[in-house]
Amino acid sequence: LHLCNIASSLFTDWKKSSILKKNRNQQKGGAGVDDFTRKFDFVGEQDAEIHRIMLTVYQALEEKGYNPVNQIVGYILSEDPTYITNHHQARTLIRKVDRDELLQILVRNYLSK
Repeated sequence: LHLCNIASSLFTDWKKSSILKKNRNQQKGGAGVDDFTRKFDFVGEQDAEIHRIMLTVYQALEEKGYNPVNQIVGYILSEDPTYITNHHQARTLIRKVDRDELLQILVRNYLSK
């Protein structure tokens, strides 16, 4: 019952907030619609995150004395996480990256150079 009261309260607060925002937008002289379209570059953000992860993995492998390129290739080909060290949580990080996306980024970057 307590959760129902919380949910009801949240919905009521959200509804009031929406009405207030709508009223404020209409007072500005419109129906609340912006005159421009915002662009969200998810691919760029995603590529940057994958780049950060791969740099961390590369450095962790290097610090532990492995050949990072060979180890990463072994991981990509087999998807066996034991190719990647646990040092600096590299194994956990690389498992967050989809291998298909990683290969697409690698090929795209290789061909653009």
